[in-house]
Amino acid sequence: MSLVERLAARLALTDTTPPRDDARRAAVAAVIDADDRVLLMKRTERTGDPWSGHVSLPGGRYELADGDLLATAIRETREELDVDLVAARTLGNLPALHPMNAGKHGIEVTPFVFAATGPLVPRTGDEAAAVFWLPLPLAAAGTYDATYEYAPAHMTFPSWAFETHTIWGLTLRILRMVLEAAERPPTSPG
Repeated sequence: MSLVERLAARLALTDTTPPRDDARRAAVAAVIDADDRVLLMKRTERTGDPWSGHVSLPGGRYELADGDLLATAIRETREELDVDLVAARTLGNLPALHPMNAGKHGIEVTPFVFAATGPLVPRTGDEAAAVFWLPLPLAAAGTYDATYEYAPAHMTFPSWAFETHTIWGLTLRILRMVLEAAERPPTSPG
């Protein structure tokens, strides 16, 4: 059974309409293709951006006009990579996470998992310096296991080293959650 089929049997889409408060929220899209690869991007280097130059899933900050966080993930993926997820299959969302380097006010990030229903041709733009597909079965098997030295904090973190890219931090946490979700017992219908 493919990764997408396993995830489809185990994930659900919950209501992700944020409460009207002052909390900062964001959403990201884990887009998985028919070959069980996930779409990733390397963010453009920007002064003052805590994720500048990092590998990430496409996504960004919630805007009130979005209505819910699913719409945020779809909008941000279109803006960053020119990929329209409206036609993709939404498999569900994962629990919200809090990145460690989000500043003093923090931010809550909700990951959504999508299955590409056809070929996607992502493009780099102002926010993405590079875009690539990571084979998740090889990552799950430990093929890319490595460590990453985060120089500003003089700390070492687990990572995946793929080609010239280092996947670590929040992105690695989310991708591991995706893989863990695929291994859970299927959800019962209704």
